[in-house]
Amino acid sequence: MTLRIGNASGFYGDRFDAMREMLTGGELDVLTGDYLAELTMLILGRDRLKDPAAGYARTFLRQLEDCLGLAHERSVKIVTNAGGLNPAGLADAVRKLADRLGIPVRVAHVEGDDLTAAHPGSLAAHAYLGGFGIAECLRAGADIVVTGRVTDAALVTGPAAAHFGWQPGEYDRLAGAVVAGHVLECGTQATGGNYAFFGEGDVRRPGFPLAEIQADGSCVITKHHGTGGFVDVGTVTAQLLYETAGARYAGPDVTTRLDTVRLTQDGPDRVRIEGVRGEAPPPTLKVGLNRLGGFRNEVVFVLTGLDIEAKAALVREQMTDALAKSQPGEVRWELVRTDRADADTEETASALLRLVVRDPDQGVVGRALSGAAIELALASYPGFHVLAPPGKGAPYGVFEDVYVPHGAVDHVAVLEDGRRVHVASPHDTAVLTDVPQPPLPDPLPPGPTRRAPLGLIAGARSGDKGGNANVGVWARTDEAWRWLAHELTVERFRQLIPESRPLPVVRHLLPDLRALNFVVEGILGEGVAAQHRFDPQAKALGEWLRSRHLDIPEVLL
Repeated sequence: MTLRIGNASGFYGDRFDAMREMLTGGELDVLTGDYLAELTMLILGRDRLKDPAAGYARTFLRQLEDCLGLAHERSVKIVTNAGGLNPAGLADAVRKLADRLGIPVRVAHVEGDDLTAAHPGSLAAHAYLGGFGIAECLRAGADIVVTGRVTDAALVTGPAAAHFGWQPGEYDRLAGAVVAGHVLECGTQATGGNYAFFGEGDVRRPGFPLAEIQADGSCVITKHHGTGGFVDVGTVTAQLLYETAGARYAGPDVTTRLDTVRLTQDGPDRVRIEGVRGEAPPPTLKVGLNRLGGFRNEVVFVLTGLDIEAKAALVREQMTDALAKSQPGEVRWELVRTDRADADTEETASALLRLVVRDPDQGVVGRALSGAAIELALASYPGFHVLAPPGKGAPYGVFEDVYVPHGAVDHVAVLEDGRRVHVASPHDTAVLTDVPQPPLPDPLPPGPTRRAPLGLIAGARSGDKGGNANVGVWARTDEAWRWLAHELTVERFRQLIPESRPLPVVRHLLPDLRALNFVVEGILGEGVAAQHRFDPQAKALGEWLRSRHLDIPEVLL
C-alpha cells in the first residue's frame, strides 16, 4: 500500500528538466509541483492585470508538453498549484495541450481560494486551502489536478487521503502527510540543496525528493537512485525547520505537532519519519493579501580606497539636500564595508553605499532620485561612480496575513465532466495556542572553551513568513544539543544578530529534533516584495548566525 509521491518544483522558475528527471528516474505514483510563494502571487497578479486570461505558471505548461506522454505511459498522477490565480484557465490549457498531443487525460481543478473581491484594494487575496479538494478530484479519476492557493503540504495530503481513504478527523495520519509534504515542498532543499553542511556530499545537481507514504501517515524521504545530492537526518531536519515557528504547525485540515516528529536514518539516502501526532485545525483559514505598496528606487555608490566613512558622509549629505525638494516617504541608507586595506584589486578596495527610497508617487522616486545622483558625477567624493544608474522607479508589493472563518470560503473540486463537488469545512476545530515549553536537557559540565563559529557544531536554515523571519538551528549530537539549548537564548540571539534587538524574538524548543526555532517579528518589513532589507527573504540569516563566534566547549570541537 506504499504511495510514492515525488516533487518536481519548489518554486516558479525551478529546474525545467526536473519533471522529466522524476518521471524517468524511478517508480512514482504521484508527481507534485509547487510553483507558488508570496512573491509569486504578486507576480501573477500583475500578469493578470495585463491579461485577464493569465495568472498561472506558464512554465508548467511547457514542462507538461514535454512530459505528458511519459506521465500517461507510467500512470503517474500530476498534482500542482501552478494554477495560481487562474486554476480553471490552466486546466483548460492542459486539456487543449492534451488534445493537440493526442493523449487522453482527465483534468480537474480546485477553486474557491480567491477572496480578492472581498478585500478591496488588494491585487490578490487568496485563502490557503487544504488537501480534500485535491482528494475529491483524484477519487473521481483525475489524472491531472490543478489548484490555486493551497497549502504547500496539501499537494501531498490530498493524494494520500485519496489513496488511503483518509477522512477529515484522522489527524495523526494527516499530520504525517503534512510533514512529508513540508519536506518535499521546496524540492532539492531536502536533498542537500542550500544545506549548511553541503560539503558532505555532491550537491552540484541534487536530485529531487520523494516520499514513500504508508497508510498510518509515516513515510520515508528518499530520492531516485543515481541522482545527485544526499538525504540524511540533517537535510530533512533543515527542511522541517524551514518557514515554521512553534511546535504547533497549523493548517486547514490538521494542526501538526512538530514536537512529535521522529527521524531515523533508514539506509543510504533514506530517512524515516514516524510518530507524528495531529490535532484539530484552527477555526480560521489564513488569507494572503498582496497589494501594490508604491514605488521604490535605489542607487549604489561605490567608495574606493581611503576615507570610506568620510566619503559616505559627504555623498549622503549631498543627496539628502537634493532629496529635500521631493521628500520621498521613506529614505534608507546602508554602508556595506566590503573594502580591505592595501587591497590588490580595485573591487576589494571598495565599499558600497546603498540608498533606497520609496513613495506612493513614482515621480518622487524616479527622476528626482536619478537626477540628483547623476548631477553629483563631477561634484562629490574622489573616485565617484555607481554600480548602475537609477531607473524610473519600480512598483513594489506588500504582503500581509488575515484570517477568515472556514465558512467564508467555498472550497470546490471541479471534475473533468464539469461537476462541482463542495468540500465541507472541518467539523472540529481548536484555537491555536503555544505548547508549554519542554524541559531543557542537562547542561554540559564545566570545561575549557574556545572562541569559534557556531556553525562548527550547529546547522541552520532560515526563511520568511510575511514580514517575519524564522531561523531554525539544530545540533548534530546530543552533547551539542545540551550546550546549545542553554547557550543560544533569546538574549544571546539578539547579541549575535544586532538588527533583531529592537524587535520581538520568540524561541521555540523542539528537543526530538535537537532544534531551536527563532521567530523574529517584523525584520522583513511588509514582506519579500517590499524588499525591506538586503536579504529580503532572510534566506541567509541562518548562515550569518552560524558565522558568529561564541565560547564553545572544546569537547564539542
